[in-house]
Amino acid sequence: MKLEGSCHCGAVTFSVESYHPYPFNLCYCSICRKTAGTGGYAINLRAETATLNVTGKEHIQVYQALQTQPDGSTQPSSLERRFCKRCGTALWAYDPEWAEMIHPHAGAIDTLLPVPPERVHLMTGSKANWVEVDAKPQDRCFLEYPDESIEAWHQRLGLVQD
Repeated sequence: MKLEGSCHCGAVTFSVESYHPYPFNLCYCSICRKTAGTGGYAINLRAETATLNVTGKEHIQVYQALQTQPDGSTQPSSLERRFCKRCGTALWAYDPEWAEMIHPHAGAIDTLLPVPPERVHLMTGSKANWVEVDAKPQDRCFLEYPDESIEAWHQRLGLVQD
């Protein structure tokens, strides 16, 4: 499925192909919540990096969160969060360790996305205290990471798109 997206001010537009376009994964970690969250979480999709086409690249900034190590030191995360430096819109996340995929933020996508039959609420152990997880009976919740990937979730439910 071809996804088209943009930032709020229109300085950046992009398109990318996704076989896994259902916005089902709600991440409550502090990094997602603070850099892209609206309801106390962020929703990322999975797409193919090789198909990414961007206009307005000069308006994109990269943020790499600092992660605390067991010894108390910090180091930058390998995950690169792309956002528009003019309006602040979170666009996508990319990790060079998994160079074949990017994770567009569902909120930046302009294409009509399919409605997921269930949702996965992840990293609920680090959600803000004011956030209530609105899980439906069919939803699954995890204090940390889920037990299946975005790809596996789409396959299990027969939702892989061409």
